[in-house]
Amino acid sequence: MITPYHRPRRLRRNETIRRMVRETSLSVDDLIFPLFVIEGKNLRNPISSMPGNDQMSIDLLTKEASEVYELGIPAIILFGIPAKKDALGTDATSDDGIIQRAVRAVKDAVPDLCVITDVCFCEYTDHGHCGPIADGDVDNDATLDLLGRQVVTHANAGADMVAPSGMMDGMVAAIREALDENGHMKIPIMSYAAKYASGFYGPFREAAESAPQFGDRSAYQMDPANAIEALKEVELDVDEGADIIMVKPALPYLDIIHMVRSEIDLPVAAYNVSGEFSMVKAAGQLGWIDEKRVALEMLTSIKRAGADLILTYFAKDAAKWLNE
Repeated sequence: MITPYHRPRRLRRNETIRRMVRETSLSVDDLIFPLFVIEGKNLRNPISSMPGNDQMSIDLLTKEASEVYELGIPAIILFGIPAKKDALGTDATSDDGIIQRAVRAVKDAVPDLCVITDVCFCEYTDHGHCGPIADGDVDNDATLDLLGRQVVTHANAGADMVAPSGMMDGMVAAIREALDENGHMKIPIMSYAAKYASGFYGPFREAAESAPQFGDRSAYQMDPANAIEALKEVELDVDEGADIIMVKPALPYLDIIHMVRSEIDLPVAAYNVSGEFSMVKAAGQLGWIDEKRVALEMLTSIKRAGADLILTYFAKDAAKWLNE
């Protein structure tokens, strides 16, 4: 009979020892909670494909932000759905737009909560693409000018950080220049640097009412088969002045998160997107999996891959579980 000399199980035999030698720790400090804001008062529209998440009017958004802060979650990221959309996404660049008013309200109600704004146009345009259209495609350079105008209104409203998500070439440089020229040198940029044209975004498009009215976004978001290209995109955004680099989605791209973490010395964020969230929620509701266990395992895997920050619809649940 063989008697093993090396016994790794010695360090697994009870929870106290496992906790002492655990290599990766998931904390509430790692979490960013996405929220969707709509026009109106006292409105809360449940998002059918994302159980537990809602579109909220600004008055209810501030209450939600207070609850998020009380749970210890340090930041939210806001997505706005305007009452009217047009070809240029005009509401996105208005000082009185839905996001701009939401930022002011949240910062008044919960000053110490970090408010991040998504910077894009897909929620604001009537065609659902991430910038103005020319010859059947998004006009990249015209979009850069609009992004600059958009972020200045966000910063003026009190946003703590801006997060460009449209994958426009040169977007970080244009945003950095616009912020700096308007006295907002201190506002950091969290860039969706490696954002893939993914099938995991489906529920989000219901939540943000942002489905493209023609075609798709494959001409500007990344091909899911590419990895080396992700590093090139990340390097470009670092050179243009990004302060935090994001990979989106998270679970199908853990390898990309790990590659990016290995190559850069900036904080790395990962977006645990709507499809990843909804699959776990649905399976949990059907009794096929233990939702809490799977969700925490999923978030830990994202952290283990190298993410410093995780944008996730599980943020409130995870904060409660982690504080138990």
